[in-house]
Amino acid sequence: MVNQLLAGVHIASAAEAMAFGARLGLNTRLLFDVIKNSAGTSWMFENRAPHMVENDYTPLSALDIFVKDLGIVSRECSSRRVPLHVSNAAHQLFLSGSASGWGRIDDSAVVKVYETLTGVKVEGKRPALSKESVLSSLPSDWPIDPIQDIIKLTQKNSKTLVVLDDDPTGTQTVHDIDVLTEWSIESLVEQFSKKPKCFFILTNSRSVSSDKATALVTEICSNLSAAAKTVDNAEYTVVLRGDSTLRGHFPEEPDAAVSVTGEVDAWIICPFFLQGGRYTIGDVHYVADSDRLIPAGETEFAKDASFGYKSSNLREWVEEKTGGRIPASSVASISIQLLRKGGPEAVCERLCSLKKGSTCIVNAASDRDMAVFAAGMIQAEMKGKSFLCRTAASFVSARIGIIPKAPLLPSDLGISSYKTGGLIVVGSYVPKTTKQVDELLLQRGHALKRIEVSVDKIAMKSIEEREEEIAQTAQTTDVYLRSGRDTLVMTSRLLVVGKNASQSLEINGKVSSALVEIVRRITTKPRYILAKGGITSSDLATKALEAKRAKIVGQALAGVPLWQLGPESRHPGVPYIVFPGNVGDNNAVAEVVKSWAHPGRLSTKELLLNADNGGYAVGAFNVYNLEGIQAVVSAAEELRSPAILQIHPSALKQGGVPLVACCISAAKQATVPITVHFDHGSSKQELIEILELGFDSLMVDGSHLSFKENISYTKYISGLAHSQDLLVEAELGRLSGTEDDLTVQDYEAKLTDINQANEFIDATGIDALAVCIGNVHGKYPESGPNLRLDLLKDLYDLCSKKGVQVVLHGASGLGENIIKECIKLGVRKFNVNTEVRKAYMESLTSIGKDLVHVMESSKEAMKAVVAEKMLLFGSAGKA
Repeated sequence: MVNQLLAGVHIASAAEAMAFGARLGLNTRLLFDVIKNSAGTSWMFENRAPHMVENDYTPLSALDIFVKDLGIVSRECSSRRVPLHVSNAAHQLFLSGSASGWGRIDDSAVVKVYETLTGVKVEGKRPALSKESVLSSLPSDWPIDPIQDIIKLTQKNSKTLVVLDDDPTGTQTVHDIDVLTEWSIESLVEQFSKKPKCFFILTNSRSVSSDKATALVTEICSNLSAAAKTVDNAEYTVVLRGDSTLRGHFPEEPDAAVSVTGEVDAWIICPFFLQGGRYTIGDVHYVADSDRLIPAGETEFAKDASFGYKSSNLREWVEEKTGGRIPASSVASISIQLLRKGGPEAVCERLCSLKKGSTCIVNAASDRDMAVFAAGMIQAEMKGKSFLCRTAASFVSARIGIIPKAPLLPSDLGISSYKTGGLIVVGSYVPKTTKQVDELLLQRGHALKRIEVSVDKIAMKSIEEREEEIAQTAQTTDVYLRSGRDTLVMTSRLLVVGKNASQSLEINGKVSSALVEIVRRITTKPRYILAKGGITSSDLATKALEAKRAKIVGQALAGVPLWQLGPESRHPGVPYIVFPGNVGDNNAVAEVVKSWAHPGRLSTKELLLNADNGGYAVGAFNVYNLEGIQAVVSAAEELRSPAILQIHPSALKQGGVPLVACCISAAKQATVPITVHFDHGSSKQELIEILELGFDSLMVDGSHLSFKENISYTKYISGLAHSQDLLVEAELGRLSGTEDDLTVQDYEAKLTDINQANEFIDATGIDALAVCIGNVHGKYPESGPNLRLDLLKDLYDLCSKKGVQVVLHGASGLGENIIKECIKLGVRKFNVNTEVRKAYMESLTSIGKDLVHVMESSKEAMKAVVAEKMLLFGSAGKA
């Protein structure tokens, strides 16, 4: 009775003290820390006040127990006539609490009586801190970068680091590392045989129940053990890569691993992840939000339906997650002060001093902190110590000495010219993802096709409704991707949860399996795939895309892994962007999608610049109808050659705007760079109208004018065209011959004058100069071409100094040797018309054919000529 009197009074007085502090406006969490370290503390205060501060009344000792026990004390004091005023007052508090319906929850809930009477809340949230202030208050980083030492130590220490990743996002800090999505002994033997310093195994255990996660980790660790024995007893260290916001199966997964590998000297808990803004300082884990540090227990991540928690202090978190099996008081810690003042040797000494079976948390606020710890841990391992690490992604890269590299772009992987659309799949429901999707639609909505998948239909309705939603989404997505449109497939944003954690996981499973089925049914090979959310990205990789392994090639953005799918997958080599649900600011997804969007068609200027850099020429082929357009594009795609579709004024007169539209559409749909050029614009009015039709470039033909008039005319059009980023070509001199019923007599023709060319280029600002060096439109005389190659050399020398490309009209009829010599002397664009027209006309001589056969034969006839020219110009294979 005396013990219960003291206990009850202490709990009641603790409640009264905390309520009084709350009424005074004090932060009750800080108040508790102060009292705990003062003379006014007691064991009962230290044990019960945290429940009040955390608003966690899970019953350890029910409030009604003290209603009973203090009632006994009251009766005894009454019968023995001993005035026990304090215990009687405490008893009245517990009676009030029980009468209010709190009798079956923890006895610390007596504080609710004070909360009801005063209107204050005793629950004390850890304060958000100024990120800049906190980080600047820490000691300076350890002055020596230990990465090179880690690389050397890793080479001496032959152990392979095997990372069991509970979702694919753990690969977010490494590059040039393999990731396996299945763990058969055969696959593990193959991997160990490569003697890698590290490899990942994607378990995706966060998407399953704790029992299944335990079985999964047990199976993998057993297979690792068997495989290692097969490969000369290969040595390895297991790392359990978990979420940097503390969600996942802890302690179930470490328990499962230890059940196979045997007891280790210590469990290491290290959730620091710089790219995600996760810091551990003073044993408290923080999540950065802009310029503030929010205690992890106060974020949306702590409210996760399956893996929620309350504690931000990692010692307390360990106690909370282990249900008290590992008390907070027994958890060791490596402080930032030790890392930054003692370095790797101090870390090693601290780790070696831990009692066997300890749990140790690691504080860190920079990548240098992480590297210092990793170096110290390797030293401890070399002294015979063994550790099982539960960490975020930063530890892995530090542990194996990965040197970061810049985020990768499509051009780095050679896919920038692919024409199919990119596929973006969003399944994550954390609030950060929803904000990122909103921003993506705000910034890129005009360029995206959006399909929203109803979670209600795929998770809560009938099988028939689920199937209809899946089929319709897959079919529509396929059409969009095939047409080259980046497509966003996203689950509806209203979060649907179950009555408990198990039901919530079941709903998540149904949603994930529906997304898997949608992606599985898409037949078009996307230019890239971006999967948002850990469970989503894992299931799509393994189940929808059937990837058994992939290469982590780097990151698409800091903290966003980029894989290339293995040869056994449905889309070998396709870049797979694994975008974590909890990484990046609101602009992050939009930033990645923008950088991975198809760059669009190259301009004519870029085509010619590439040709100049590569020492080849691009063919500009005059087209008059759909068959001609298809002939050029088909030849270009087969030979992987850039090309220019060229429209002459006479062709425009007959074909009109529809002909231009056909050319532009064909260029957009082509899988190689194609541009559309207007040739021989000799009318100012005509060229002004041309500027509004969507051409990529045009030729200003003032060759029929005097030199001064030509300059004036060309300069005027050039200014208008450059305002729309069009390349401007002009002719100086005049070609003889006939093109599209326009004839220039020999006596009217004249060669390009080098001195005039210099003045002309400076005055007009043109981008390309069509030179006259003896070349003609149409057929050359029977004696053959007589080109002034010496003049061509001089003109190229002049043009190259001014950044102007050299163009040669009249390429039809020029022999192979002359063409190659002209390319050698700087010609970067050849105009081709006569030979293609001839092939078309000759194809029409066949009789007895249906119209579609005429179209086919004419297209093939022209295509053969075009392909021959592309090979001759050296552009084949340059797209």
